[in-house]
Amino acid sequence: MKTTENTVLITGGSAGIGFETAKILLAKGNKVIITGRNKDRLKKALEALPGVTGFVCDVTKKEEVDELVQVLERDFTSLNMVINNAGQAFVNTLTSGDAAGKAGEEMLTNYLSIVRINEKVLPLLGKNQDSAIVNVSSIVAFVPNHIMATYAASKAALHSYTQSLRILLAKTGGIKVFELMPPLVNTDFSQEIGGANGIPPVAVAQALLEALEANHFEIHVGRTADVYRLSLASPADALLAMNP
Repeated sequence: MKTTENTVLITGGSAGIGFETAKILLAKGNKVIITGRNKDRLKKALEALPGVTGFVCDVTKKEEVDELVQVLERDFTSLNMVINNAGQAFVNTLTSGDAAGKAGEEMLTNYLSIVRINEKVLPLLGKNQDSAIVNVSSIVAFVPNHIMATYAASKAALHSYTQSLRILLAKTGGIKVFELMPPLVNTDFSQEIGGANGIPPVAVAQALLEALEANHFEIHVGRTADVYRLSLASPADALLAMNP
């Protein structure tokens, strides 16, 4: 897939992986649109990314997504790539006293909201050539970590959905479907789980760019590749490796 002269929407683009991806794609000559829930953080990101367009949008709120899609259909008719990067995670949800509530938030943000956005933008993507959807998943989609059990479950759901969507669109519309699967990344999002020990978000963004150019649809970044291979060879050992 070409990585220049695209019109790209990145949800959760005001920080971390989304921000670095926006930065790289902008430098490659793409028109980039980012969303974020926090108005002040979005403003700061846009100041650092001159030329990028931003919208305050909470992907978990149907009415805000509807408003965003209306703007895209009116003002960004050349949209041909959507990167579903916005996410939510809680630590130790199974013994927190509100496991169901937190799991619901994670499932809404990390899975159901992506299904909704994709469904709404598919007609627009289908009108443009060389279109793609990128769903940002995680290493825990393959092997869960017990301190983020419900987060892992939401990413496993996203992984399953992404595979099905890829098969369907290859048969019906030709829209490419990628899945970006990072390991631990050093972002504000991950600090509670030791993010300082993770890889830099720019490394994830660069891996995505290379995979898009090569049409490599399931993108195992860094340690994810090792865990994936181990999960195939010995699921029990992979589970132990992810839960030391």
